[in-house]
Amino acid sequence: MTDQYFGITDTGKERQNNEDAFIARQGAGNRFIIACVIDGVGGYAGGEVAAGIAREAILQRLEKPSGDIISMIIDCLELANERIIQQKQLNKDYAQMSCVSTLALADISNNQFYYAHVGDTRLYLLRDGSLVKISHDQSFVGFLEESGRLSEEEAMNHPKRNEINKALGFESHLGKSTDYIETGQSPFLSGDMLLLCSDGLTDMLSSTEITGILTRKGSLKEKGKQLIDAANNNGGRDNVTVVLVHNDKAPQQHTATAIKQREPAFADTASHTIEQPAPDDKAEPPATKSSKGIIAVLSILMLLFLASTLYLYLQNKTLNSNSSAKQSTVVAGKVVNAEQLKLQLAVSSVKGHTLTLSDTDYKTPIIISDAIRIDKDTLIIKAKGRIVFQSDSGYKGVALKLSAKCKSIVLDSLSFINFNTVVSLANNALDLKNVRFVNCKQSIQSELTFADKKYISGKLPYLVMRSDSLPFSNKK
Repeated sequence: MTDQYFGITDTGKERQNNEDAFIARQGAGNRFIIACVIDGVGGYAGGEVAAGIAREAILQRLEKPSGDIISMIIDCLELANERIIQQKQLNKDYAQMSCVSTLALADISNNQFYYAHVGDTRLYLLRDGSLVKISHDQSFVGFLEESGRLSEEEAMNHPKRNEINKALGFESHLGKSTDYIETGQSPFLSGDMLLLCSDGLTDMLSSTEITGILTRKGSLKEKGKQLIDAANNNGGRDNVTVVLVHNDKAPQQHTATAIKQREPAFADTASHTIEQPAPDDKAEPPATKSSKGIIAVLSILMLLFLASTLYLYLQNKTLNSNSSAKQSTVVAGKVVNAEQLKLQLAVSSVKGHTLTLSDTDYKTPIIISDAIRIDKDTLIIKAKGRIVFQSDSGYKGVALKLSAKCKSIVLDSLSFINFNTVVSLANNALDLKNVRFVNCKQSIQSELTFADKKYISGKLPYLVMRSDSLPFSNKK
């Protein structure tokens, strides 16, 4: 292990005590890097106590890893929640205490990370110089920012930016509420970096400023310290905590390597190296008369085998020639994740003209690695809560592909992140309502087809773009 993880916390410029806590270590049977940020709430003493209780509970649960990973990290936050509530009941001085937390387990060996989240601490993924926010702020201002109603700068300076909707210690038995704890998993590729932080960082630094620091040369320790210093230089109004995890594995190289050996090298099937005998190797002795007889018999048997094989092949080819059109060709396909498959099935099988995507069904961004195809005459796709489409790393295609059959397609309250092209359509059938494009090179691509060898007159269809300030409603 080299420079894979680092954590740091600071009181800030205006606070007298530090109610933040963090975890940055190997654990859970040494399979994972545990990364966690905890932000305590509840006054001078209560916040520190809640954060400490949560930290201890998480580490205790991970000492004996069991079950599937997502269930295990949910257990961590549920255990922390119950212990905080117990302490509140025992000590009236801590009656208002609670905490928010983001917990991630990074499995660098298998290039994956898993996370659980409650509150407004944050989890970011840095890949190829782009910083993507993974967790969702469970707060009023966070909702306004993520839905596009507030800019990042407006959210950072909003008077209600510290008001949260969910926290550990608010209510008991979180397991009964399926949407209280946000969870997810994602690829964690070579060169990727995770940033977990308290709002003491993101209230002081924009995502652009954070990205600038994370993409500089230097160790994780240097970058963590630079983030803390920058937050304090911008005011340091709150405690600041940062945990960084880096997948420092070198990208896999595929090069041909000559290996001196007698048997085939199964570990490198892509490399076929013919090796000449070494000068001191002894030559095989010439075949004797008896061995020549055996070779002759084997040769005859081999010829018979080849003849029968050729006959069966020709027979099989004749039988299959009439049904070849029905045979499907096996090709190397794209790996599509379960969430995208679920979405494509929902689009294809929806009854009626409206498909509602709920953030209780799609708790994390829907990673797109192949176009979602829409072939309906009329369809409204609208979000209930926050629904985000995000391009998979390396995917250069479109997010949504509308066929020529589409006459009226409405996209309502959706967000698209990191696409080369978001929607490809063959006519002017698209209507956008409160749709947000983030780091997308081309929002809409229109494919127009005209009759061959004929003169065409008319005005090309166009899209009237409007950015509305919609009234906010907390109802779902």
